[in-house]
Amino acid sequence: MFRSLVKLQSHFGNALSLSKVYPRSQHSLFALKYSTAAAAERKRFYQDVSISQGEGGLYEINLDRRKLKTPGGKLFTVPNEALAIAVATEWDAQQDTLKFYTMHLTTLCNTALDNPTQRNKDQMISAALKFLETDTVCYRVDEPHALVELQKNEWDPVLHWIENRYNVTIGSSSSILGPEIPEATKETFRQHLNSYNFWSLTGLEYVITQLKSVVLAMGMIDRHLSVEQAVLLSRLEEEYQIRRWGNVEWAHDYDMYELRARTAAGALFVHLSSESSTVKRKLMQD
Repeated sequence: MFRSLVKLQSHFGNALSLSKVYPRSQHSLFALKYSTAAAAERKRFYQDVSISQGEGGLYEINLDRRKLKTPGGKLFTVPNEALAIAVATEWDAQQDTLKFYTMHLTTLCNTALDNPTQRNKDQMISAALKFLETDTVCYRVDEPHALVELQKNEWDPVLHWIENRYNVTIGSSSSILGPEIPEATKETFRQHLNSYNFWSLTGLEYVITQLKSVVLAMGMIDRHLSVEQAVLLSRLEEEYQIRRWGNVEWAHDYDMYELRARTAAGALFVHLSSESSTVKRKLMQD
């Protein structure tokens, strides 16, 4: 049942802790409204988590005998079984207290379903492309020399990769204004992003926001970079300063792991929301 998710884990690391989630019941509607800001934690109120297929082939999440709903009151449905399993895993992995701020896939699904800002694809693409103008890997320092060399050695290969991959020109600059991105480059990326469905675009924009980089986000989604590599490259200057001056270890580690978790969840969401088939099951024989 989890074969496709295990395969994805090899690319994205342990973004999910896969536990046994089996369909058991599907009955009455249940409105679960929450806000990650207003209700960061809540006592767990259910025993079992399951998935079921509803109308139109969409998949639903069941908490005991009740169907999950979005904060906006819509029935929580996802387009395929793989994503349903991933979301159910998040709910099943919660302990005595629900920590909604750790449930990134659930949050992304809620965003796609409720679309609280009421944006269309064109608006989402424009918002994502704005990060290209201030992309992390495009802004370079001109001193100290060690950091200049570090940025060149670590960022240039990724920048060259994406320019060759999409046949575009991006460049870099140490000017406060950053590089001037050609309109042809923006149009190429606009057309590429338009090939994503609304759900996948929601996840991709989330990843871009986490990394503050279109280049790193696309490198990771295209599997040119691992989650760990993309996160480290997005924090290159910070990591340099830490190695030079030291750090508050627990705070640094927490920030790093949190960013990895959010980035991995976003990348996983992009790929799972692009899936159209159900998870293939294979009977194990002795």
